[in-house]
Amino acid sequence: MDKLLEQIRFIDTVDVAKDLLYSLTENIPNIHNAVEFAHQWHEGQFRKSGQPYIIHPILVAAIVSHFGGDEEMIFAALLHDVVEDTPCTSAVIAEKFSPAIANLVDGLTKIIEIREEELVPSTSNEKLITSALSFRKMLLASISDVRVLVVKLCDRIHNMLTLDALSSSKQKRISEETLVVYAPIAHRLGIASIKNVLEDLSFYYLLPQEYAKIDTTILGKDQKLQLSLNHFITKVHRLMLQNGFTEKSFSIEKRVKHHYSIYMKMHRKGISMEEILDLMAIRVLVKEPNDCYRVLGIIHQNFNPLISRFKDYVAIPKENGYQTIHTTVFADASIIEAQIRTFDMHKTAQFGIAAHWKYKGHTGLNPKLNWLNELKTQSEGGENIEEMYELAKDDLYSEDISVFSPKGDVYSLPRSATVLDFAYAVHTEIGNCAKEAYVNKQRTPFLTELKNGDIIKIETTSEHVLRCSWLNAVKTAKAKNAMKLNCNHKLKELNALTAKNIILNIFNLKAAQLEPFLQDESTRKNLYKSAIDSIHLQEDISKIKKLILHSTKIIPIISPIRKYQLKQQTFDNIIFYTTQSISKVVFDYCCHPKSGDEIVAFKKGTTAIVHHKFCTHAHELMNTRQPMYFVEWCTKKPNSYKLIVSIENKKGSLAYFLQYLAKIDVNLVTIKLFDNENSHAHFFEMVVDVPNKSRDKLLNNSNEKYKIIDFIPLDDAYKKI
Repeated sequence: MDKLLEQIRFIDTVDVAKDLLYSLTENIPNIHNAVEFAHQWHEGQFRKSGQPYIIHPILVAAIVSHFGGDEEMIFAALLHDVVEDTPCTSAVIAEKFSPAIANLVDGLTKIIEIREEELVPSTSNEKLITSALSFRKMLLASISDVRVLVVKLCDRIHNMLTLDALSSSKQKRISEETLVVYAPIAHRLGIASIKNVLEDLSFYYLLPQEYAKIDTTILGKDQKLQLSLNHFITKVHRLMLQNGFTEKSFSIEKRVKHHYSIYMKMHRKGISMEEILDLMAIRVLVKEPNDCYRVLGIIHQNFNPLISRFKDYVAIPKENGYQTIHTTVFADASIIEAQIRTFDMHKTAQFGIAAHWKYKGHTGLNPKLNWLNELKTQSEGGENIEEMYELAKDDLYSEDISVFSPKGDVYSLPRSATVLDFAYAVHTEIGNCAKEAYVNKQRTPFLTELKNGDIIKIETTSEHVLRCSWLNAVKTAKAKNAMKLNCNHKLKELNALTAKNIILNIFNLKAAQLEPFLQDESTRKNLYKSAIDSIHLQEDISKIKKLILHSTKIIPIISPIRKYQLKQQTFDNIIFYTTQSISKVVFDYCCHPKSGDEIVAFKKGTTAIVHHKFCTHAHELMNTRQPMYFVEWCTKKPNSYKLIVSIENKKGSLAYFLQYLAKIDVNLVTIKLFDNENSHAHFFEMVVDVPNKSRDKLLNNSNEKYKIIDFIPLDDAYKKI
């Protein structure tokens, strides 16, 4: 793989590109016709480097061929930009070649269209997080034929190899997209060689100084590392021959961990490069699975193992089909990892799902693709796309552990997953209705972190159990999404009930008296907002007062001269907005709400009694129409953010936006105008202080006059990355 990519990196003529492709596709008929067809359509087109455009699809096809792509995939790679960049249509490709090839090209074109439509351009200051939308749609569009993904990954490899022709900003933009979108997909498809290449190329452009430090350290230690590995390999080789293996029955390779993997381990664990235990590794390849365990025995009998670092992915494969035994041992003055797998397992590890096409006829090469459908299910709820992306990324790109049901069914979960994550992995309803949990036959709390090999039993009840304060404790997207769906539904129901009780208290009405004035669909639909937004509450109060006073059906039941104006009253760390006086505040003993929890407040004389919003007793009080106050936590110091906003280039537009900031209690600290050539809009960088209650209003109310491009917490440690 490395030799091929190094060769491809320096190819700059059409003839050399063709020669490489033909050498990799000798047994494919009509490959010359497909190359000439693509060449004719791309005639006169050039890349940013000045090279003829046709070189790109030819080399993408060569990479696809290296990964064992079938004839249809190779042809699709050759033709993947023809429909996008020339007048040629899918119908022409279907007629000239086949409908199957046309369908693959359509799948690739669809990804390109989604990217152009949804992904922010490299010239924009907007956060790349919107690539999450491209990420989701790309996955969903590709489920019908996973080969589209493999061809797209090969296309991305060649794009990354030729980034030098682009500007620095575009290099970083494309590298960010590669690292957060494409490398995780390669990981899930089990194509380790593609994943590693994409990660290291992205790392090189995104964090060049960190890359250079690691590269320099590896080069500086290279001779010592190679000597240690060679010495260890010689010992293992001799021991295997002494224990019944023949020269032709096994192979031993060596490897040094790739750059980005080193960086991530240092970053994640807070350790130096010297402390990485698996920096050096050998890989022993044998013929049969049983031989893996024979080799393991030989190594453990002759070198002291670090038992805590032993992993058996042969008996329990990873979800992407990966199978290898990992063990780490002391060898002389070094610590070296040994990976043991069969030749077939090695093909799967290197080529993942692509091994299906590259090594036809081999058994066991069957990585699971359930995660694609899982992501589709998780994304159908229409949740916030940034949240969906973060969840999907966590699930797609994490170290796995394997745990068991009492019947022996294996479940792969991300490392640090909890018992509750397991319950949701079994089935959404199991997680929703989980009552008790037993790990290795011991009753265990639901938030207990699981370990490799744990056996978990879940007992359920007939009703859903809300655990809304646990959302940040679970690790998997499936658990978070299911819990959030239940909690959001319940929260909206509780907020509507709370808002009604607050309004009843303000007007001193009975529920039946208020009901006629909630018939307006908009008022009823948005009533829940009055429990969480004091400005919305004041608007509802004014609207309902007007309806009551102008009602011809009944005698007005409120005072026409009262303004019913909300006043702010602060007690330590909470704020009330009410028309009545409060003398003191009491936190009820039954639920002990802590700072930041969802809270509600009930009126008892002139005392406000505060409960957790999900408190069972509070729910009973709401249902009996106990008078309530609007209450929220007081953030004594608003959060500071750097805000980048696009404002239309019209008179008064900036003033309009600044007035809106003042209206929602956002304080402007600094403002700076960006230089830009856009005649339709100006870009401003602002530092603003934003109360918690105003954050959603600011982010979700963009219109034709302005658009929020970026919103970065100033205390975010990663804001400069």
